[in-house]
Amino acid sequence: MARNYNWKTGCDVEATLSVIGGRWKPVLVCHLLSGRKRFGELRRLTPNATERMITLQLRELESDGVVSRHVFAEVPPRVEYELTTFGRTLEPILNLMQTWGREFKHRRLAEESEYDPVVRRSQSG
Repeated sequence: MARNYNWKTGCDVEATLSVIGGRWKPVLVCHLLSGRKRFGELRRLTPNATERMITLQLRELESDGVVSRHVFAEVPPRVEYELTTFGRTLEPILNLMQTWGREFKHRRLAEESEYDPVVRRSQSG
């Protein structure tokens, strides 16, 4: 996909974000870490994403060599996606993002319960 990124002089973090940036790409890659998935399965695993957005994100990941698409000549056609060897190199990054996100959610929930009298009452009683 066309990107406004200069591969010769751009920042390395920007290069990473140009591949896995966006709301759904990291989520889709995370789901594919556990193995090959059909499109419908990915759609069910990401219910807040539209079908069109999932399709677009998978196409970009495929064009960047992160995901491979397997089409089976059946009726109805069956399409499966899986991470490439290169795509699997994102696993440590995504694991760190999961850990950070879990800790962030825990922190935010603790902050909310500290200021929410209903939550504080239910925790103390």
